Amino acid sequence: MPDLPTLPADFRFGVATASYQIEGAVAEDGRGPSIWDTFCAEPGRIKDGDTGAVACDHYHRWREDVGLMADLGIDAYRFSIAWPRIMPTGAGEVNEKGLAFYDRLVDALLEAGIKPAATLYHWDLPQALQDAGGWENRETSLRFADYATVVADRLADRVDMWMPLNEPVVATMFGHAVGTHAPGKALGFGALPVAHHLLLGHGLATRALRAVGASNIGIASNHQPSWPASDSPADTEAAASYDDLVNWLFADPLLRGEYPDPLFAELMPGPVAEDLAVMNTPLDFYGINYYQPVVVGEPGGGDAESPALEGAALPEGLPFEMRQLAGYPTTGFGWAIAPEGLRGILTQFKERYGDALPPVYVTESGCSFDDNVGPDGAVHDQGRIDYHAQHVGAVAEAIAGGVDVRGYFAWSLMDNFEWAEGYSKRFGMVHVDYETQARTPKDSYRWFQEVLRARSS
Repeated sequence: MPDLPTLPADFRFGVATASYQIEGAVAEDGRGPSIWDTFCAEPGRIKDGDTGAVACDHYHRWREDVGLMADLGIDAYRFSIAWPRIMPTGAGEVNEKGLAFYDRLVDALLEAGIKPAATLYHWDLPQALQDAGGWENRETSLRFADYATVVADRLADRVDMWMPLNEPVVATMFGHAVGTHAPGKALGFGALPVAHHLLLGHGLATRALRAVGASNIGIASNHQPSWPASDSPADTEAAASYDDLVNWLFADPLLRGEYPDPLFAELMPGPVAEDLAVMNTPLDFYGINYYQPVVVGEPGGGDAESPALEGAALPEGLPFEMRQLAGYPTTGFGWAIAPEGLRGILTQFKERYGDALPPVYVTESGCSFDDNVGPDGAVHDQGRIDYHAQHVGAVAEAIAGGVDVRGYFAWSLMDNFEWAEGYSKRFGMVHVDYETQARTPKDSYRWFQEVLRARSS
């Protein structure tokens, strides 16, 4: 089996999950409904009519799951906190039972020698806030800061890393521009205010966290390098336009205090200059979630759209077209396995932001395959082993090239609810039988366990 490359002695390895994807217990102990509960209840939204109502039942099986992580030997666990479990209506009343759940989880992680890395928002907005306008409404940014204060008041003394937001680009594009994720809106370019309010909320939450003693604050933001379909000026310009809309729109405000194009600022609501100053609140690290690159060309000049769009219909009038990436092996999702894309986006961030770029973590990277427990009782997922070995290798190359990368979080600890794809995609290093909730460590888990033990020996 492949070994991991040599990395800095303090390089951090972890695994990642998200609350709605694993917890279940959506109506227990005072949790309020989220936009994903509502979205899943709408016919035709989720493959096979699946929901996250039970998911991996982590809410009841967290001790077992922490035990799996301890046995795996990871340094850190990136999990998300369910806003509707803490504040059932998104504001006002605080649910003590919700806070107590994460209290127990954090204490158990620390006892196991695992550093807790908490994400405050992994897309499960309280439905009551959505009813009041959701992320289209500036007030949601303010309520997000209030929520951050409540959580940090309870956990700041023990959580090692904080990420207010996970993947604002996906929440904006899939949730509000094309409608394939909750809350299911197809606003096209009308979704741009959502991006603004998410980033504003991130800045406000970062300040709120620090005000009550939290430290080591960053973000987990999805980015992918855009590869021009050809060397033509039209394709090169199209790729640059894609970068502005999908990458720099979500990174420039945080790292530069500005939008990549003045046109974006003109389209955004509120006192934009003042908001950008809040978004630009300094971060202790920047987290990059990476899955695959994208090939981009001029509109009307190519083949079918990328499978990364999950069947979404893009808004009309885009200055680019996404193309199929040929010549690469693919995951069970149809996503290209291209580790050089991870090295490329890490290097691109260093080149673009220079000294303004804080230390970087790969806060997600992973792959889905059609894994099954075999007759021998094992799950043989060599493809996942190869994927992680290659992508950690790409990180090592970026570090050798001068990028300050501090860690790698594999997505995911276990198979889970994969949003609009329901339970049809398996990303985990632990197999989950959703009928019995039996956990079966896959070969990739055993491999990761071996290389982590070898590192510390």
